[in-house]
Amino acid sequence: MQRLDKKILELFPDFSRSRIEGLVKSGHVTVNGATAEKAGMKVSDSDEIEVEIPPPVPAIPEPEAIPLDVVFEDDDMIVINKAPGMVVHPAPGHFSGTLVNALLHHCPALAGIGGVARPGIVHRLDQDTSGLIVVAKSQKAMEGLAKAFASHEHIEKTYLAIVHGRPRLDSGRIENLIGRHPVDRKRMAIVEKNGKVAITNWQVLAKSAQAPITPIVCRIETGRTHQIRVHMASLGCPVVGDRTYGKPALDKHLEPPPARQMLHAWKLALWHPIKGEKLSFEAPIPDDMKPYLKPAS
Repeated sequence: MQRLDKKILELFPDFSRSRIEGLVKSGHVTVNGATAEKAGMKVSDSDEIEVEIPPPVPAIPEPEAIPLDVVFEDDDMIVINKAPGMVVHPAPGHFSGTLVNALLHHCPALAGIGGVARPGIVHRLDQDTSGLIVVAKSQKAMEGLAKAFASHEHIEKTYLAIVHGRPRLDSGRIENLIGRHPVDRKRMAIVEKNGKVAITNWQVLAKSAQAPITPIVCRIETGRTHQIRVHMASLGCPVVGDRTYGKPALDKHLEPPPARQMLHAWKLALWHPIKGEKLSFEAPIPDDMKPYLKPAS
C-alpha cells in the first residue's frame, strides 16, 4: 500500500505535489471508478487509478466586447448584475465569454489588478446564479475588498432562492461546516471536520401559487462554495433547477420548467474600500424567476 499522490507521481514524474493535490481536490482523479477522497489516501498496486488532465487555462484572459449590466462604477470598483449562465473567470471549459473577459474590454486598466488570471475578482457567483458581484478596479481597492470578503465583516449579502417544498418553520439559522463531499469531489457537503464554517439565515418570503415550491430569502454571513444550495438541500428544500443538489424529477412538473438554478444575488451592502461610505445595491429579480413568485390566492 502507498499514498495516492506518490502513486500518481510515479505515473506523472513531471507533476509537482501541489499539482497532484489540485487534481484530486478538483475531482479529476478516480480510484476504481470512485472519485478520490484525498491525495493521501492509501492505494494498492491492484487499484485502477485514472487521472484526467484538464486543458490549460490561458495565462492572460483576452478582452471581449460582451454587454454588462453595470449597477455602480467609480475609479476603484464596479458592481455588476451578472446574467445567469456567465462564468466569472476563465477556467477549463470556459476560456472565453466570462465576466473577466467582458470587464477587461469595459475597463482595460483592470488588467493585472490582483493578478493576471482573475483581475479584480474578490468573490464569485456560480455560473447559473444571477445577480450582484463587486469587482475591484484599483490595487488598493482590491486589497480592501479582499480583506472584507475574507473576514465577512461589513458585508451584507442577501439572496433570493426558489426551493422545492416548504420548510417546517418560517425562518431559521443554519451554522455548520461545509467542505468537499467525501466521495464526489465536485460537490460540497456538510461535514464534521476538515470544513469551513458556513452560516445562512433564511426566511420564507411568501407562499407560491405553484405549490409546493417556496421563495426563500437567504442572508449569508459567510461565502462558502455552493453554501446556499447545500444548506437549502439540508432542509429538504433544494433550490429549484439545481442539477447537483436538487430534484430534477420535480423540476419537470413546474411551469415553466427551470432552465437553471433559481438563485439570485439580490441585495448587497458594503463599505467603499477607499471612501469609507456605506453602499447598498439591489439587482432586479430576473424574468425567469418571476413565474415562481406569483403569490398563492
